[in-house]
Amino acid sequence: MERKLDYLKKYTLKKDGYVRLVPNDEVDKIDSLPPAWYEVFRHKEIKMRIKSLLEIWNINLATELRNTISYLNDYLVNIELMDINHRYSILYTIKNRQGKVLYYEGRNPLEGIDNEPLKESWLKTPSSIRTFYEKLHNGFYYYASGSMGLVALEDVVYLGDDEFDWSIIDDLEEPLQIGLESSFGFFSNGMGTYIAIDFKKCEDDNATLWSAKDQPEYNINFWDYVDEWITIGFE
Repeated sequence: MERKLDYLKKYTLKKDGYVRLVPNDEVDKIDSLPPAWYEVFRHKEIKMRIKSLLEIWNINLATELRNTISYLNDYLVNIELMDINHRYSILYTIKNRQGKVLYYEGRNPLEGIDNEPLKESWLKTPSSIRTFYEKLHNGFYYYASGSMGLVALEDVVYLGDDEFDWSIIDDLEEPLQIGLESSFGFFSNGMGTYIAIDFKKCEDDNATLWSAKDQPEYNINFWDYVDEWITIGFE
């Protein structure tokens, strides 16, 4: 347990940050969790807690994240409530096909939107994406990198932000087909590539694979790519 906590503390991103795994008998004393989380952690057996949590995934995104859910069903070995600098998340412990232990973080969906450009356009977001963030998790990603998953709302990248130098624009092989001022990257691979939604062109979960270095790939299905890339990350 000490080794696990030491590992988790390394990635809190704060000099004096801390991580605490909340004992199950303390969960009911916290007043800022989704109602469904209390039900999950009332189960004494780990298998029942996992089953209860995956039911939430299935209720909300059974089709969109079918491969992710299937993988979690087979390889998720533990879930714990985690307190990171007074912010609550669910820590997923996954033992993948190769026997490697991976930690994923699923943040509290009640946290709200701490991202001004995104907040202004939130209601234009495809309903399935809003469902993920409002009903399931405010981001679900590999804990150590904060990537290979849907990032927290505060970390969703606004492509129109002046701080980004999208050098690829000067080398496009065809005219730009999205508006940077109306596009946001919800999925990050941690190496500068995003699965982005243009709020003006997002019918049927239409998205763009966007990178500073590689040619964009337009008209992809947001969930097909997210689902595939998350499961690739598990491996």
